[in-house]
Amino acid sequence: MFDDALVQQLAAELHRSQQIRTQVEHFSKRHPGMTVQDGYRIGRAWVDIQKAEGKKVIGHKIGLTSRAMQISSQIDEPDYGTLLDDMLYVAKVGEVLEIPVRNFIAPRVEVELAFVLKAPLAGPNVTVDDVLAATDHITPAIEIIDARIEQFDRHTKVMRKVYDTISDNAANAGIVIGDPEYRADPRSTNRPWCGAILRQNGAVEETGLAAGVQGDPAIGIAWLANKLAPWGERLEAGEIVLAGSFTRPVAAKAGDLFEADYGPLGCLRFRFV
Repeated sequence: MFDDALVQQLAAELHRSQQIRTQVEHFSKRHPGMTVQDGYRIGRAWVDIQKAEGKKVIGHKIGLTSRAMQISSQIDEPDYGTLLDDMLYVAKVGEVLEIPVRNFIAPRVEVELAFVLKAPLAGPNVTVDDVLAATDHITPAIEIIDARIEQFDRHTKVMRKVYDTISDNAANAGIVIGDPEYRADPRSTNRPWCGAILRQNGAVEETGLAAGVQGDPAIGIAWLANKLAPWGERLEAGEIVLAGSFTRPVAAKAGDLFEADYGPLGCLRFRFV
């Protein structure tokens, strides 16, 4: 396990990387004994740096929710990170939201559902029924992922380890949600059958169903509440929780127009500028 000084050092490297928009090399390569626990400690330390600068926690994200992604990452469960207020972008019905590409290093877009809570959820024994009782509404959501730690090593081209991604706040960088017209009831909505078509510059790049997220995206919310319990943390009322992507990530660049069409749940339109 890393000592506190090393955790703080690596968290500071991530913070600097975000500020200057320059990726750093894999922590797991420089420190071969790195563990999942080390990754979460670094990620929390980086969030603490940002909170000390005035940023506010608005929720959490769950990643690596598909079985295929877990196998490729050599883990047997999802990962998670923290949403901060400067990551939030709100799309309005009938309008195209503009997102500054300068806010990111290598942005990629994922299609998800978000759960917005009306009551806290504290593990260790949270169930899906508890999640639904504590959820005010679900809503279409786009996660913008990014990489402060390079995805592939600049020298060997080896892909980063899951410990690197976890320390990088689970690659979290932005979230797009809709205004109140996009809200849906968590119980009456057939969550696994919620689907979306993701278009990039008019071309269909991805389609998917929320069933790809552990069968039901509410399962991940319960999992997260239970995973936070050993850290003395819980999901709070008012927080947004991203349940996990049900499409592959799509790379974005300046000028790209995206449309995430969720059918009866609405369509999120946004452009990187």
